[in-house]
Amino acid sequence: MDSYQISWKASAKKELQKIQPQIIPEIIKAVESLAADPYPNGCKKMAGMSSTYRIRKGNYRIIYSVLKNALIIEIIRVGHRQNVYE
Repeated sequence: MDSYQISWKASAKKELQKIQPQIIPEIIKAVESLAADPYPNGCKKMAGMSSTYRIRKGNYRIIYSVLKNALIIEIIRVGHRQNVYE
């Protein structure tokens, strides 16, 4: 199976910078693992959005889109579970 490339939206990069510094490496590790397996255990499909999923990392959520034809995973949002869905 081919591995996917990871692409970050500019807004997701900004959101990542606002997260507590000690949690950022865990989030980056989780995102990098998506390249090998875009549908890991615990991922949930977002309601009403095609090809959009979320994974948990503690109290934080990573929302991403899988572009199967291009083998790209686009990170859409990263944030605390309280406000990432707004």
